[in-house]
Amino acid sequence: MKTFWIFLCLLAVVFLLGNFWGKGQHRSVAATGNNMNASNENFTKPSDEQLKKTLDPLQYAVTQKEKTEPAFHNEYWDNHQPGIYVDVVSGEPLFSSLDKFESGTGWPSFTRPLPSVAVVEKKDSTFGFSRTEVRSKKADSHLGHVFDDGPQPTGQRYCMNSAALRFVPVETMEKEGYGKFMEPFIKAGLIKVKASDESAKGTPGRETAVLAGGCFWGMEEVLRKIPGVIETSVGYSGGKVANPSYRQVCSGDTGHAEAIQIIFDPAKISYEQLLGYFFRMHDPTTRNRQHNDVGTQYRSAIFYKNEDQKKTAERVKERLNQSGKFGKPLVTEIAKASEFYPAEEYHQNYLVKNPGGYNCHVLRD
Repeated sequence: MKTFWIFLCLLAVVFLLGNFWGKGQHRSVAATGNNMNASNENFTKPSDEQLKKTLDPLQYAVTQKEKTEPAFHNEYWDNHQPGIYVDVVSGEPLFSSLDKFESGTGWPSFTRPLPSVAVVEKKDSTFGFSRTEVRSKKADSHLGHVFDDGPQPTGQRYCMNSAALRFVPVETMEKEGYGKFMEPFIKAGLIKVKASDESAKGTPGRETAVLAGGCFWGMEEVLRKIPGVIETSVGYSGGKVANPSYRQVCSGDTGHAEAIQIIFDPAKISYEQLLGYFFRMHDPTTRNRQHNDVGTQYRSAIFYKNEDQKKTAERVKERLNQSGKFGKPLVTEIAKASEFYPAEEYHQNYLVKNPGGYNCHVLRD
């Protein structure tokens, strides 16, 4: 038991150090002279004095002094854009967004490095217990640590510091010399296109659903963990007021519902299966109410993006009504999707940032 408490205290020290080094700092990309692209194989690591000048204090502290940035208060923990992550010092490619997952730790996490890319793994006993440190090969930058508690297929979690990384969006990878890493993104269809109002498909391999079922904090906490869900964001939809604030929506005068926009992979989870989760996590028989939350903004609603989604929603609702599972008729609104307005940043992933916060959503049998 004593060892356990020592371990917890050491973790607290790491977190406080991260807050110390991260406080008031803003990441900036190191000067071009110190960044290499994928075609520059003759990288020479700059001197310590040069690195102090070209890296911001947090980047320097993390990459050169093995410090840890604060959880949830860093640049890439919640980044969902397609692209790759490279060493902030050398530019050497390290990780892909295709291998990034939501670990709940507050740091960017990956199941593996990029294929054909070598990172250096070293035993780290800094705080009296053994961990595996991860460093870049060319620049010898401290990146983070790897743990054996990640999802399949690797079972690993590469827990990295955002300050050690630079993100290269898929749109600029070719221009910056990382073209050889484009093929998996092309196969996945991750090319940013403007989605039609009539279509739920933003890019091949991705579809969008918009659902409302009470407080969006709890809905997002359940939905983001479902296999096949790629990305979630909370916001407001179904009303007439453009760009409403949370206060306006709470007044009940905007017509908007607290809603969640879900981007999912239809090869891993169908729209009908997603609706199955939706009906299990809230009470679809109470009009304009979920538990203690009362008002039109808390109504049960499915905002369909196309005719296929509309037909699926109607079929699922009718099947549940016929089953008598809920004991009362379902009052879930099925309406054509209108503009989805993302909610304020502090609402996004609220229960990740505030564990133990208000939540009235659970998956029921």
